[in-house]
Amino acid sequence: MASSDGGSSSPKAPPGSYGLPLVGAVRDRLDFYYFQGQDKYFESRVERYGSTVVRMNVPPGPFMARDPRVVAVLDAKSFPVLFDMDKVEKKDLFTGTYMPSTSLTGGYRVCSYLDPSEPTHTKVKQMLFSLLLSRKDDVIPAFRSNFSALLATVESELAKGGKAEFNKLNDVTSFDFIGEAYFGVRPSATDLGSGGPTKAAKWLIWQLHPLVTLGLPMVLEEPLLHTFHLPPFLVKGDYRALYKYFSTAAKQALDTAEGLGLSREEACHNLLFATTFNSYGGLKVLFPGLLANVASSGEKLHERLVAEIRGAVAEAGGKVTLAAVEKMELAKSVVWESLRLDPPVKFQYGHAKKDLQIESHDAVFQVKKGEMLFGYQPCATRDPRVFGDTAKEFVPDRFVGEEGSKLLQYVYWSNGRETENPSVDNKQCPGKNFVVLVGRLFLVELFLRYDTFTAEVGTELLGTSVVFTGVTKATTGPGSE
Repeated sequence: MASSDGGSSSPKAPPGSYGLPLVGAVRDRLDFYYFQGQDKYFESRVERYGSTVVRMNVPPGPFMARDPRVVAVLDAKSFPVLFDMDKVEKKDLFTGTYMPSTSLTGGYRVCSYLDPSEPTHTKVKQMLFSLLLSRKDDVIPAFRSNFSALLATVESELAKGGKAEFNKLNDVTSFDFIGEAYFGVRPSATDLGSGGPTKAAKWLIWQLHPLVTLGLPMVLEEPLLHTFHLPPFLVKGDYRALYKYFSTAAKQALDTAEGLGLSREEACHNLLFATTFNSYGGLKVLFPGLLANVASSGEKLHERLVAEIRGAVAEAGGKVTLAAVEKMELAKSVVWESLRLDPPVKFQYGHAKKDLQIESHDAVFQVKKGEMLFGYQPCATRDPRVFGDTAKEFVPDRFVGEEGSKLLQYVYWSNGRETENPSVDNKQCPGKNFVVLVGRLFLVELFLRYDTFTAEVGTELLGTSVVFTGVTKATTGPGSE
């Protein structure tokens, strides 16, 4: 939120330090990955400088990023400056201070790397809005058929070995679900076969490896993942196979794109990216995180969700309809709370278009034109000045009721406020409402089928890992039939 009312003090330069050239950035990278970890890395600098707007280096740094220096906005009040297209430019900043080779996206700068001022951004986003609107009636049936099959597999694996790994099943199921929901064609039913999720995951790693750790020894990971880009030719075959699926399955969307002035080729590369990186990559993180939070909350929450979900479905004549799902206030709050606590995309960036004043809770800061602004979203969405003593805890009904709804403006997971909507003029996720819907559908499928369940929760490369250890089949309502 850029200051417009003068704030609580006169503007000053943000505190912080970049350290010595090269050495400071490398040392900070080691802190980020190995010595402190993400959360502690940012929290320690807020503590050291007594400010939630602070200068620092962000990974990956040398030699992958030309300039690792940023002004970080790390509270709920300063963070939204990153959404203001009058104040920041988003060109080539999707992954941050580095940009993956366009060889990974057919030679095109796809929509995520375009600023809204660029004409192609408008055309691609219009194509994505059109796709989502044209397929809105297909989402619920596609979701239910795919995820009921997943849960049947969970039960089968529990019966055999007493455990069922959710993440692996989710990777396969989410990939098929998105293909069916968006294009009416399950990838596994085409030439891709069962290899789609593996090819997609490999392609994702080639773009995200500068920002992850595989848990290997530092002496191996630093040169392999964090210093130079992995060569794109090693995933060329995987990308070609994915592209072939989209060029055939997405025919209707590509026809629409041509009408908007996009070439089929550019549109297809954009559809592949939006579907595989944005949608599929998001669901790989969203569903395990959501499941982990609900599992950890225990039977009392399960009972409340069972009552709400089965009651709404019963009122709809036993059918899962959009209108029925909209009535599930607790389920929606649970999804929002998961997105608040652990947003799938944690980093946001923007170059200051002009000299700016940025207001935190405590001060006003002067930022110069051209400086890179950076936000670590969990710091903003777990801000105790907004969410109180429970800011770092999962509170299922946080957003229920009139008072709860007032907090939605501080939920930023979609690269915008939850109270606002994506448009061609902003960088908010075009699938924002789709994501919240499928999060609720996941809970619906779970609690129509089970009264309660248990699971072990851990961590993996892109987030949370969940292993089912037991389920109690539904004793009442539609799921008990």
